[in-house]
Amino acid sequence: MPKPPPFPNAMDISAALRGWNFQPGQVNVRLIRGNDGKPKLQLRLDLGLLQMELNGRPDGKRPHRSPTELDFHSRRLQRHVQRHGSERNFALSPEDCQALREESAMFYHRYLSLFVLEQYEAVIRDTQHNLDVLNLCHQYGRTDFDRLCLEQYRPYILMMHTRANACEALRKNFVNTAQAYLRGGIRAILRLVPREERKKAWRESNEVHILVEMLRQIQSQLPPNPRVQIKRRLQAALKAERYEEAAKLRDQLTLMDGVKTHPGMGSPALQPAKTVKRTARKKPTQEP
Repeated sequence: MPKPPPFPNAMDISAALRGWNFQPGQVNVRLIRGNDGKPKLQLRLDLGLLQMELNGRPDGKRPHRSPTELDFHSRRLQRHVQRHGSERNFALSPEDCQALREESAMFYHRYLSLFVLEQYEAVIRDTQHNLDVLNLCHQYGRTDFDRLCLEQYRPYILMMHTRANACEALRKNFVNTAQAYLRGGIRAILRLVPREERKKAWRESNEVHILVEMLRQIQSQLPPNPRVQIKRRLQAALKAERYEEAAKLRDQLTLMDGVKTHPGMGSPALQPAKTVKRTARKKPTQEP
């Protein structure tokens, strides 16, 4: 008669992995319902899986009785400023920075998984957490290593933060807002390097390429701008010396400008400030 296994079967994760093969090069993720009744996030790895909470720290712990390490040290900083009147002499020890780095790795796994599941608001939350960790360590780390260790990841986190904001804007049909997020993210990444190196960063940064390609995809699906088309036709007519056609095209542009600025067309710029504010309150979801 075979001997019983030395450990309970509940400790064997084979059942959880059955039918869920690891696929190299892909983020393999799924949502499950935990034994506590709450949803959990599982990330498939080559030798097992990671299981994460959807809110708070991914591991569900409360370090120093705080929601996160970041929250604990941010409150320490606030108390220091209240007590001393400034941030002077506030510092994070190597142990503090190590704990923050370990926590940011957990948040990285979670926001990467949530992006695959198109949970963009949660991705924005988690990428902002890691950006705040970088800022705190960079400003208050006691050693050069602690101040600079995480900076190599800033372009990637900015890129993911920007993509999530743009995707959430597109989900709400705020196309112009999505484009603004992407342009702002590109500028933020390029500003991380000296001005004389930005052209090189534009060519070589993978994060910039990802955002530029997303911006191009959005623009390729937009209807053509009639004003731009008329300007192109006008330039072609002038080059070919078709002056009568060029005059008509100029008239069309002038007419379009007149429609945009005519006082009777209800331009927000010409309305009283109170009317504009009241309209904005009635339509809080309308894209700027």
